Amino acid sequence: MTYRTDLEPIQLHHGDCIQGMRQLPADSVDLAVTSPPYNLGVDYAEYDDGEDRDAYLKWSLDWAAELKRILKPDGSFFLNVGASPSNPLLPHQLALAFSDLFVLQNTFHWIKSITVETRDGQQVSAGHFKPINSHRYVNDCHEYLFHLTKDGDVKIDRLALGVPYQDKTNIARWGHNEGKDLRCRGNNWFVPYKTIVSRDKDRPHPATFPAKLAEWCIKIHGRPPESMTMLDPFLGIGHAAVAAQNLGIAQFVGFEIDETYLAHVCEEFGLEPAMF
Repeated sequence: MTYRTDLEPIQLHHGDCIQGMRQLPADSVDLAVTSPPYNLGVDYAEYDDGEDRDAYLKWSLDWAAELKRILKPDGSFFLNVGASPSNPLLPHQLALAFSDLFVLQNTFHWIKSITVETRDGQQVSAGHFKPINSHRYVNDCHEYLFHLTKDGDVKIDRLALGVPYQDKTNIARWGHNEGKDLRCRGNNWFVPYKTIVSRDKDRPHPATFPAKLAEWCIKIHGRPPESMTMLDPFLGIGHAAVAAQNLGIAQFVGFEIDETYLAHVCEEFGLEPAMF
């Protein structure tokens, strides 16, 4: 089943993403932004997030192989994956497993919460994190965002997320900026969650990423949004779809196996069901 409107080029499919992606033509997707289940025992409504690790990695390779088939040669695949303090290797194991299919072109760190010291010596904390009660581990305040491509040579727009120089003398010192007060943001992306009143109402999914994180992936990929097809094979409650709509992506395709989560996305966009 797919959900769509005549006004928005959004295609949302209920079902397994591997089967769904097999229906898409090869080399048809410009950009994929997704966050699959982490196999860390998250309490999803339908999906069992506690598979044997080898079985989980095999399944991951199956869907990633299908994604590679439909990704264009100059396409980008942004994979958001986190860990737990007691199981820190999962993101690296997944990235290593994917190395037979993709080249890891960039590694970004999605910073959810950070404390910095200002020039006058004050400490300022920003963002949100899930606190833990442990004598062994510290609070986990970041996740990985792996930028995967087919050959490792996809041009990106480094300054699409550019920031002003702190020291303005650097504007003239570095020739590559053409005299502009703008430098590459780098690979640490501070994107906090928005404060919510009710988790059940505002974020009825146990593992989401903010729409802004997907927006930054779209921007740094550096192609005109109105010419791109974007994919999220693990749609969840649709934050990637929101990002695509916000930035004017020409076509968005999403797959979600959980009908409850998909219903939330449909309500978000005011979509009515139609047969696939």
